[in-house]
Amino acid sequence: MTHRTDIEFPAEGGVTLRGWLYLPDGPGPHPAITMAHGYAGVKEHGLERFAEAFADSGFVVLVHDHRGFGASDGSPRCDVDPWRQIADWRRAVSFLESRPEVDAGRIGLWGTSYAGGHAIVLGATDRRLRCVVAQVPTISGYEQGLRRVPPEAVAGLEESFAEDERAQFRGEPLRTQAIVSDDPAVPASYRARDAIDFYLQPTPPGVWENQVTVRSTRAARMYEPGVWISRVSPTPLLLVVGERDTITVTDLALAAYERALEPKRLVLLPGGHFDPYLSGFKESSGAAVDWFRRHLAQTS
Repeated sequence: MTHRTDIEFPAEGGVTLRGWLYLPDGPGPHPAITMAHGYAGVKEHGLERFAEAFADSGFVVLVHDHRGFGASDGSPRCDVDPWRQIADWRRAVSFLESRPEVDAGRIGLWGTSYAGGHAIVLGATDRRLRCVVAQVPTISGYEQGLRRVPPEAVAGLEESFAEDERAQFRGEPLRTQAIVSDDPAVPASYRARDAIDFYLQPTPPGVWENQVTVRSTRAARMYEPGVWISRVSPTPLLLVVGERDTITVTDLALAAYERALEPKRLVLLPGGHFDPYLSGFKESSGAAVDWFRRHLAQTS
């Protein structure tokens, strides 16, 4: 049986990040895993099942909300800055290192979707991590945009970025848009049915709202975590990819895997971007558990 407690730790700028800490049964110190969610999500969006599976396998697990989302502090709210999220995640690693229940020499990282891209960057740049799992990761914001934004919509999107910049110059609040919507008249990050169902799954009141800043979209289109993938080595990297992923896009992930150096492993699952959380959960979580067991094993 595992035990979950609410925790908090400081990040740069006086911001407090909050999340859950899972402690497995048995005497420590234990190997540990740090986890976070993807684009504009919160830990209640399907991460609890993964955290429980990892903790039941003997790992201390930390799941935190990115600043500006969920239980974490940070202003402006609902603003996604990938490089700020990466810097905050380093603090999460330091928090785990400070815990007496954790073997600081055996920490792994699990990230999904947008945070799967963060996992690649962190794996390449933070050698405290013994191994990394990137599930359906963002590889290239630019290339994703070419596939997901119709050519006739690009000019309007760029104009929305320009108008947001002008508004910020005038001192106005950051402009926002919906994260998901099936109404073509409503600007939104995602319109696919599976994305709508995933983001609108039941969450506790006040935990999540269906909005994100417009400038988050510009930042996402500028974000290129795939350029770091060859630099993750010699840290072991597991890529979990959906065969029909139209969000972070299957072909980009497969091409990135070819650029990664050993040690590496690819797990290709049936279905799309959200299936690893749902119908493919047993396979995606099982592959991650096996990877963590292999690479976070006690060294002599």
